[in-house]
Amino acid sequence: MSEHYFVENPQAAARRREIDVELRGRPLTVATDSGVFSAAHLDHATRILLAEAPEPPAGGAALDLGCGWGPIALALAAESPGLDVWAVDVNERALGLTAENAQRHGFDRVRAVQPDAVPEDLRFDVIWSNPPIRIGKAALDELLLGWLPRLAPEGEAWLVVGKNLGADSLQRRLAESLGDGYSVSRAATSKGFRVLRIARG
Repeated sequence: MSEHYFVENPQAAARRREIDVELRGRPLTVATDSGVFSAAHLDHATRILLAEAPEPPAGGAALDLGCGWGPIALALAAESPGLDVWAVDVNERALGLTAENAQRHGFDRVRAVQPDAVPEDLRFDVIWSNPPIRIGKAALDELLLGWLPRLAPEGEAWLVVGKNLGADSLQRRLAESLGDGYSVSRAATSKGFRVLRIARG
């Protein structure tokens, strides 16, 4: 069985490569490697999220939850240079690539860190994520319900989830678990994926 990309220290032999991607209309060359999610190209789900999410705030704090090699964090940093972008992953190889790619393009407000390195009192004005669905329902719910309540007042989270991977049931579970004070809605459907919007009142 092949190794999952959400392990902390991938054992897969390094196979570094450079790929050209377009992130919200901005062409960038980035480094990727084996043992990280979608190493060969920008995956369809992330592409849909970047196409559907609205313009991020000009300042404040942003979270890319499950950053991989960094496409979401890089897109946030490119569009809003005044935004502090926290790129979080458990995969050390992914964090190294995100940091390298951010540095390459001069995005000095991107911090690629393990989850426990994020200050506990930090609140996010925006969260964008292609979450790791394949960790399983219970682990996914625990992950999202640990981070979504860290939205600042009036903050928004935008998640992309495959319809056939339980997007609609996830939407219902989040609405029920987050309760009053949050709005959970389907913002878009594209090519088998749902884009969910979670807004804190």
